[in-house]
Amino acid sequence: MRRLSRRKTLSLVKELDAFPKVPDSYVETSASRGTVSLLAFSIMAILTILEFLVYRDTWMRYDYEVDRDFTSKLRLNIDITVAMRCQYVGADVLDLAETMVTSAEGLVYEPVTFDLSPQQRQWQRMLQQIQSRLQEEASLQDLLFKSAMRSSFTALPPREDSPTEPPSACRIHGHLDINKVAGNFHITVGKAIPHPRGHAHLAALVSHDSYNFSHRIDHLSFGEVLPGIINPLDGMEKIAQESNQMYQYFITIVPTKLNTHKVYGDTHQFSVTERERVINHATGSHGVSGIFMKYDISSLMVTVTEDHMPLWKFLVRLCGIIGGIFTTTGMIHGLAEFFVDIVCCRFKLGVYRRNEHAWRDCKMILYLSWYTQVIRTVR
Repeated sequence: MRRLSRRKTLSLVKELDAFPKVPDSYVETSASRGTVSLLAFSIMAILTILEFLVYRDTWMRYDYEVDRDFTSKLRLNIDITVAMRCQYVGADVLDLAETMVTSAEGLVYEPVTFDLSPQQRQWQRMLQQIQSRLQEEASLQDLLFKSAMRSSFTALPPREDSPTEPPSACRIHGHLDINKVAGNFHITVGKAIPHPRGHAHLAALVSHDSYNFSHRIDHLSFGEVLPGIINPLDGMEKIAQESNQMYQYFITIVPTKLNTHKVYGDTHQFSVTERERVINHATGSHGVSGIFMKYDISSLMVTVTEDHMPLWKFLVRLCGIIGGIFTTTGMIHGLAEFFVDIVCCRFKLGVYRRNEHAWRDCKMILYLSWYTQVIRTVR
């Protein structure tokens, strides 16, 4: 009984076989069909390889939502070199909430030489070239997000030589924890002192002739520092032509959550516009000499996620490529053979020149085809 049931099951499965089985004696091979088969297999192989490369690749997806975190602190990371001695300059932050954050809370004043060494100058040129390419091709930012945490080439390399001149510049580096409101980070003459109506700088003891706000921004970022991420002001260098020079940077900060295969962290992208002018009260150009970075925080938050094609979608696309090419090449080859037969039959070429019976059969087929077409037209 069991054997009978198995035989019935096997016979039922055989009846459900939907794939055509053509005996070898009924199959006719030709050089043209073999050529088309080789061409089809070659195209299948090439497209399969390209599809596999697309499957291995990833892309960045950007999602936008309202930033509901307004109570936490925002970290400001700074590495700026000013062409003045450290005892002559001071840096601090004053925001719209009238909260003053002094540089003593996290910044270090380091006497250095303003001119870079050959290796450091080469690093700066490379960084400036990357910045120019990022301005022209915004899609390169996706590559930087993917390569985050893989390298730290954005950090200024240490000096490989010993300067012979005494330090005449001041490197201000470190971080400050600021409120998530609009504010102004500035570097100007004199150390900052608290004031009931704001703050002031002790600049009376510094001569105007010693002012020199030529500066180089080696790094400026907001939030968590991620190696490999290049910020818009990294590598920026300004040389002052006058002593009373004012540099202004207007920054718009966008909170960003980065979620890739290599790193998950909170950072902040920002855009910047700049302006510089000479302070001359006689001509109506009022203000204070120094470096001023006025920042504002966007209410939108961007979530950057690295996506990958799922396996099922890759298999579906692969089946579509193989089946589509196989079917399309078969149809094209059949149509080509049909038109070649028509042309050879019409002008008695090839086998129809030597074989009179084949030519008569061909004429009959053409006549039937023409007659069928006429009948369809009349109907």
